[in-house]
Amino acid sequence: MADDRSDLSPESATGARAGRLKERVYATITMIAVVVGLSVSDAGTTGALATVLTTALGLWLAAFVADQQAHRTVYRHLATGQDLRRMLYVSSPLLSCAVGPAVMIALAALDVLSLSAALMTAAGVGIASLFAWGCAGGIRMGGGVLLAVLAGLLDAVIGVAVVLVKAAAGH
Repeated sequence: MADDRSDLSPESATGARAGRLKERVYATITMIAVVVGLSVSDAGTTGALATVLTTALGLWLAAFVADQQAHRTVYRHLATGQDLRRMLYVSSPLLSCAVGPAVMIALAALDVLSLSAALMTAAGVGIASLFAWGCAGGIRMGGGVLLAVLAGLLDAVIGVAVVLVKAAAGH
């Protein structure tokens, strides 16, 4: 779904973009937790890759089923056409959250770096992306650079908190 689709109102297109970013942030936080947990496991590259991919698929399926159930309950029919395309567009970042960790795991499989280092790098990239999205949101709100950086830091703190909770829990 492109931003300039003629079949969507500007409000609907903006809502879809906001929903898509929300799913991306949610998926990033979830994937940070998964890769940190995998970094201290003995899953191996095949197991780690399978876990990352099935996590992303599971997140996407859960969101899609929930969206379809909510639509069915409210509108009394399954989502089709434009509504279905919007659901798929909004939920697709839940699948793409596996790309970065999968690339890092592939590098570990090629012995470019250890699996633990690859997974912790993937977590670090996730935290950095939370910071970047927070900064972008702060800038778009018109608060200036200082407030944008503060917003980015607050979002990154969430990612760091996930890492600390996983570490404290021993996995």
